[in-house]
Amino acid sequence: MSMRPVRKAIIPVAGYGTRFLPVTKAMPKEMLPVVDKPVIQYLVEEAVASGITDIIFVTGRGKRAIEDHFDASYELERTLVERDKRDLLKLVEHLPKLARFVYVRQPMPRGNGDAILRAAHLIGPDEPFAVLFGDDLIDAPRPALAQVIAVFQKRGAPTMALARVPRADLSRYGTIAGSRKEGRAWNVERIIEKPKNTAAIREPLAVVGRYVLTPGVLVALYMAERTLGKDRELGITDGLARYVRDQPVCGVELAGAWYDCGSKIGYLAANIAFAKKRPELRTALNRMLKH
Repeated sequence: MSMRPVRKAIIPVAGYGTRFLPVTKAMPKEMLPVVDKPVIQYLVEEAVASGITDIIFVTGRGKRAIEDHFDASYELERTLVERDKRDLLKLVEHLPKLARFVYVRQPMPRGNGDAILRAAHLIGPDEPFAVLFGDDLIDAPRPALAQVIAVFQKRGAPTMALARVPRADLSRYGTIAGSRKEGRAWNVERIIEKPKNTAAIREPLAVVGRYVLTPGVLVALYMAERTLGKDRELGITDGLARYVRDQPVCGVELAGAWYDCGSKIGYLAANIAFAKKRPELRTALNRMLKH
């Protein structure tokens, strides 16, 4: 089945980041560095490497630093030119050119499903789109989103990323009930949010924050929103759980290392792993870790 190319991505970034307080009181969680690059830049670069041309940030109060990061900084760039620091200039001058950036406001963080609906007016009536969440950093030879897009293009159904985790950790994540199709692709029959009885789950596959969705999922999100109380957050899984009742949904088990940067230990692990990939840091870091 030939599908329209996926060119737009929604990245919700309006959350409070309470698990990283106090640093996130005045700094967006998405701007926390992994080595010397903010987490959000890794996501944008992954999206662009996967063919995305338009990135829609759903922001909230206190998130201006994200806009500034992907904007031109004429004073900084001029200073670097004057001081002949061309190597540092290359690290910043390309950021505004990575994609077309759009910023939509989410007045209150009422869940990632609500954040997606805030950007729904920017999605065409038959246009597939990607969703990426900043808590998930994936180190893979092929960009994680590109792996999801490939399955979507082949299957023509909304597709989510999956990662195998220790069964003891499964209760921290969403998971699926389904069957393997071929290779790393799965048919998703049911979505289970943070299962309590993990022993009953056939395959310990966690849902990772990479999706390719269709406007039909937006309709399902609108319908799910109507049934929720005013104090209940709307999650992306609320829409997908409703959608999968009548329509096919796919999953793809990612090839690569997944770091849950929404947890402190996952964030620290990502810093160590990405630092070890840097030739100028690897030897000194290994020596430090050894001692």
